[in-house]
Amino acid sequence: MVDSLTFLLAGTLAAATPLIFAAMGELIVEKSGVLNLSIEGMMATGAATGFVVATVTGSPVAGFAAAAVAAMLLSIVFAALTLGFLANQVAAGLAVGILGLGVSVMIGKQHEGTTIKPIAKIDLGPLSDLPVIGKAFFGQDPMVYIGILTMLLITWVLTRTKLGLIIRAVGESPKAAHSIGYPVILVRFCAIAFGGAMAGIGGAHLTLSYTPLWAEGLVAGRGWIVVALVVFGTWKAPRIALGAYLFGAVSLLELFVQGQGFAIPSQLMSAMPYIITIIILAIISRDARIIKLNHPASLGVPYLKSE
Repeated sequence: MVDSLTFLLAGTLAAATPLIFAAMGELIVEKSGVLNLSIEGMMATGAATGFVVATVTGSPVAGFAAAAVAAMLLSIVFAALTLGFLANQVAAGLAVGILGLGVSVMIGKQHEGTTIKPIAKIDLGPLSDLPVIGKAFFGQDPMVYIGILTMLLITWVLTRTKLGLIIRAVGESPKAAHSIGYPVILVRFCAIAFGGAMAGIGGAHLTLSYTPLWAEGLVAGRGWIVVALVVFGTWKAPRIALGAYLFGAVSLLELFVQGQGFAIPSQLMSAMPYIITIIILAIISRDARIIKLNHPASLGVPYLKSE
């Protein structure tokens, strides 16, 4: 039982990390007033690019860097469509997301089904030897801890810095933000590029650590879960991270339940994370007060500089 609990806790942290990176990026994008639905494609592009580069160079750091750049370039396409040509953000996001899935297949075609040595886990000595929590919390790969630090940094930036104030102002009222001298288009462009890079890093963590291989469809809907997590967390970074850990825990229930000998259909357990996400979103959506209090007022609304 102790080993199963350790497995569940350790697996939860690892499974949530790709979601945390991508969700923190999407949070910044939505706080600036842009709805990006292409996260699935960006994560897939990052996953394939990171895997291929890390395989060729032997460097996970190079893999993560290449993944961030590749997904950022894809996000710039989305930015050009929505900010430059004022395309519908939902339609553009879906189109770029599909493009990203296709790009990922093309990039990773020659490496389909191959594996790579996962990122080495950090050994924190005596802390790693503690019962249950030792291996779960103090024996993870570096990106797990970087993900937590990223969440804390995003929280600080949005709530305590002038940059965060500018991002939130642009998302609430771009017209008012422009009137006091803030470059709305530039802020949104940078937010989108940052969100793309973070999605790429999240995707790369899937193929370089969590599941150290490349296969088409590996992202498996996590990009959509990321979009849902931002709403689930009511645009608050700590709540979004909590939702990511909840999803990570539920995604491991299938293995945990099977290990305990319960006779529950595996198909039901595999679908459980998505079912729970839908139920929670439905519950949250019923409380209009919470949504209105935290929802960026201009989310999804295109901005014309001439206005």
